[in-house]
Amino acid sequence: MTRGFRSRSLHGGHEPDAEGGSFAPPIHQTTSYRLGSADRAADLYALESEGDVYSRISNPTVRALEHRLGSLSGGVGAVATNAGMAAVDALTTVLAKAGENVVTAGDLYGGTTAYFAHTATRRGIEIRTVDTLDYDAYADAIDEETAYVHVETIANPSLVTPEFERLAEIAHEHATPLVVDNTFASPALCRPIEHGADAVWESTTKWIHGSGTTVGGVVVDGGTFPWDHPDADYDELSGENPAFGVDFAERFGEAALTHALRQRGLRPLGAQQTPFDAWATLQGLETLDLRMDRHCENAGIVAEHLRDHPDVAWVTYPGLDDHPTHENAERYLDGFGGMIAFGLEDGFSAGKRFCEEVELASFVANVGDARTLVIHPASTTHAQLSEEEQRAAGVSPDLIRLSVGLEEPEDIVEDIDAAIERST
Repeated sequence: MTRGFRSRSLHGGHEPDAEGGSFAPPIHQTTSYRLGSADRAADLYALESEGDVYSRISNPTVRALEHRLGSLSGGVGAVATNAGMAAVDALTTVLAKAGENVVTAGDLYGGTTAYFAHTATRRGIEIRTVDTLDYDAYADAIDEETAYVHVETIANPSLVTPEFERLAEIAHEHATPLVVDNTFASPALCRPIEHGADAVWESTTKWIHGSGTTVGGVVVDGGTFPWDHPDADYDELSGENPAFGVDFAERFGEAALTHALRQRGLRPLGAQQTPFDAWATLQGLETLDLRMDRHCENAGIVAEHLRDHPDVAWVTYPGLDDHPTHENAERYLDGFGGMIAFGLEDGFSAGKRFCEEVELASFVANVGDARTLVIHPASTTHAQLSEEEQRAAGVSPDLIRLSVGLEEPEDIVEDIDAAIERST
């Protein structure tokens, strides 16, 4: 029996503890585990048996979160990391090697763009950036050395949504997986694996947790990509693994990526999520669906108000019918999300001042909080990029990023109006 989304967000991944009978998932705050016999220990280290060895690799509390997120996202497995950036780094570590390339959409979170431009490239991986909605450009950029294609569900901060099936078809024609950052949607609004994505990663710090207290990330394995495809070259997944000497695709089947990420992406680098952080994220996950309904409702009200404001030069929100990918958002999303981007008539300086003038909203470097948050990306999150790179990522000098929270919408609107008045 397949239960509904809300039921799985409450019950998935945990059965009451056999020893103590704990109804809620307990925190297994331990570094290591009894190995039992020498033969069992040898089997665990050789990946011939499943079980916990050391919490840098796996942990029962973290596993409960992984199972729950894997189920909610429609995957065959999941690996939780200590941050969203650790999730994309684990994927890159496993899928790409020196001399290969990643084809990525241009509209990306500034931290992801900086990771690709300044970290992945130091490992000898070429980054090929294309216009997010130019599908011919993806096809032209992909070649036999492309490790994966990367896009965001709702791009940060341009908020455009691409056609996933079309991108998946283009990538798969070249024996290349499609990887999607689903942070701005969360599995409550979109499950890209259902639309052809092979792997999904998210910052669980955002809507999945929802309270702005706990940093984390996750990779969800779609379980559909043929890693042993004759035209593909994934030595971490197919053939004799360089570290373990086993064939992950042969041994673990559809969950090969899950196991490779754990053993080759987390185990050597220490990028695992901690038991306490996983436990805290499980608490937020229980109300994800309910919270996302309110985030979407409030954001729609605020977006409509900003569109009519005389001091607002422009506003973009996927739920507005003039948004460039409104039809895609209607097709792929179960709600238009909690993010809005807008610019004031007085431009860059007014955008910076606005962030200082809000009172109910908070000027912080986060999104997806229960509270309304604002930031000016050109001077903060995307400041590492040149103006040309910023514009290519969908960031204009005047852009204000607004993460709409769960407060009464009239209070949010009142605060925004007062801040605009003091900024212009």
